[in-house]
Amino acid sequence: MRPLILASTSSARRALMDGLGLPYRAVSPGVDETVAAHLSARDAVRELAVRKARAVHALHPDAWVLGADQLVEVAGQTLTKPVDRDAARGQLQKLLGHTHDIHTGVCLVGPGGSIDEAVETARLTFHDVTPDELERYLDLNEWEGCCGSYRVEGAGQALLARLDGDRANVQGLPMVTVVRLLRQAGFTFFEPGQP
Repeated sequence: MRPLILASTSSARRALMDGLGLPYRAVSPGVDETVAAHLSARDAVRELAVRKARAVHALHPDAWVLGADQLVEVAGQTLTKPVDRDAARGQLQKLLGHTHDIHTGVCLVGPGGSIDEAVETARLTFHDVTPDELERYLDLNEWEGCCGSYRVEGAGQALLARLDGDRANVQGLPMVTVVRLLRQAGFTFFEPGQP
């Protein structure tokens, strides 16, 4: 099988990929993540996942490259990665006590340039917490580099009142979909010598 590259250096995505036991390496895509304002959150994550996968594939044309992107959507507004603690506080204040969607786009580009892509959505409802509890959560810095300003693989799981969908999707990669794409591409699992 040709090499597999994850077009992301996200620790959460790497942890999910590590669980598969497939050999792969992570490469930062280094792309501009600006998208047209008229795009829906679902269309934006699809476009960004494709852009990231293609950028890395251009450098490694003989590899399979998996790209991903994620956005949070609440009340018709799209939330990206907060730039600082104040922005993170503002994002969480919009989410606490409410329901929101998290969209993850994935794209697998093959050695011949073939592309397979998908978008998965999970719906989350957060508890409403006190201002003091919110500040204590912000003190943990889980908001850094994370759209929506929380991490369900960390202390942020204590914010969750309800989750409908794939928890791995919320963490950064919808693994059921990723496995389907990899199997369709010819990858096999549980081979001797796989980590």
